[in-house]
Amino acid sequence: MKKTRQEFLQWENKSITLLGMSGVGKTTLSSLLPSDQWFHYSGDYRIGKRYLDEAILDEVKKMAMEHPFLRAQLCNDSIYIRNNITVNHLGPMSDFLGKIGNPDLGGLPVDEFKRRQHLYRAAEVHAMLDVDEFIERAQQVYRYPHFINDAGGSICSFSDNECWNHLSASTLVLYLEANEDMEEILLERARRHPKPMNYEEDFLDHHLTEYLELNDLKSAEEIVPDEFVQWIFPCLLNWRRPQYRGIAERHGHIADASKIPALRDQHDFLEFVCEAIEASP
Repeated sequence: MKKTRQEFLQWENKSITLLGMSGVGKTTLSSLLPSDQWFHYSGDYRIGKRYLDEAILDEVKKMAMEHPFLRAQLCNDSIYIRNNITVNHLGPMSDFLGKIGNPDLGGLPVDEFKRRQHLYRAAEVHAMLDVDEFIERAQQVYRYPHFINDAGGSICSFSDNECWNHLSASTLVLYLEANEDMEEILLERARRHPKPMNYEEDFLDHHLTEYLELNDLKSAEEIVPDEFVQWIFPCLLNWRRPQYRGIAERHGHIADASKIPALRDQHDFLEFVCEAIEASP
């Protein structure tokens, strides 16, 4: 939804969706807000805890079943396996997504990689459609007056009908736009610590073909997983930038993410939002 500065400040129960690339400052902004007044909804946590829990555990159990001792213990119910996903520990979900490439180097075959990508995308849509329910629960059950939705970076690929009409009806959408200096930091981080990502299928197919041709590889199983992630991340950044802007222009507002490190508290955060509102056409 779009609001004027005055409408936002007078909004009794504020609900905000933060949009932007992973690492741009969504979680940092959320941490500025009083924990007794703002309900922090993590889309990634909801995905891992609710929608991918069984799929993640199935992969762990498949590996355990290859070990004779663990297989026997699982089959006679002597042991059980569960996830320990928290808002600050989403490792199992990241490991489940995995990286495409040579299985001997920890990579996944293309078909399996895409299967997990499809599961993640469906889970992310469901998690965003759950926002209304959690806004109500936050207010009615837990007595939080305000709500902040920390959305995942790949949500920009969703259509209006998949989630944006829904989210923009109940939350103020705020796109945290990185400048060139911030983007370089994101690129350097991806080079140093390449992590699993969710890609739109058309984007992945196009760039996977290009990567194989550039490196004279016959199949994806020859790919070094980390090297592919490092190569594709700048392409993903360029691909998503206009998608983020388009969503913000239709449904919300654009904020300068470079200002986030200077913010100190809730007052600064609210002024940050108001500046984005006033800058909107």
